Amino acid sequence: MPQIFESRSNTVARVSILGLALFILFLGWAADAIFWSPYTTRVNIPLEQPVPFSHRHHAEQLGIDCRYCHVSVEKSSFAGLPDTETCMTCHSQLFTSAPLLAPVRQSLATDIPLRWNRVNKLPDFVFFNHSIHIAKGVGCATCHGPVNEMPLTWKSHTLYMKWCLECHRQPDKFIRPRDKVFDMHWKAAPNQLGQGRALAAAYHVNATILTDCSTCHR
Repeated sequence: MPQIFESRSNTVARVSILGLALFILFLGWAADAIFWSPYTTRVNIPLEQPVPFSHRHHAEQLGIDCRYCHVSVEKSSFAGLPDTETCMTCHSQLFTSAPLLAPVRQSLATDIPLRWNRVNKLPDFVFFNHSIHIAKGVGCATCHGPVNEMPLTWKSHTLYMKWCLECHRQPDKFIRPRDKVFDMHWKAAPNQLGQGRALAAAYHVNATILTDCSTCHR
């Protein structure tokens, strides 16, 4: 009876199976790399805006408090964006003819709000409330990074569920005194875990329910 397969067929089959397995592993690695890359997460990539607003100039150099522009951050789920009138409180007197501020002046003249491009955006199925985080001692920089150092605003963290759970599982590592929530220069003390544990108790932070699905998905 004639031989159907050549003697080297077994070798070819083994190499093919190994190659297929390696290819599948490569695809998995590539998918994971793309998923966590700035191309997908948009982390550390400045976003173009109708006006090149600089937090470094306003918050760091001029010392303007976050709440001057984000007026609803302590009482609402949404931090709020400044209306044109807020911008023109200063810029009706300062840099009144600067070309960069032409869109702001046009917005005031036409009564059409500026359309800012959102930097930090969560999926629609995620419920997030700024006010509860502020009330529990979570600082702005914890989620938004060193905004006071940004000439143009970018996303500092992925905001993926895995990243959020790092805080929800161990809030003691991140909670700070309430009077330091808006302090962009605050640094955690060497005894942060002990201090955070005491603050969590004082602020009634119940870590046992922070990882419940219903906390963020309603």
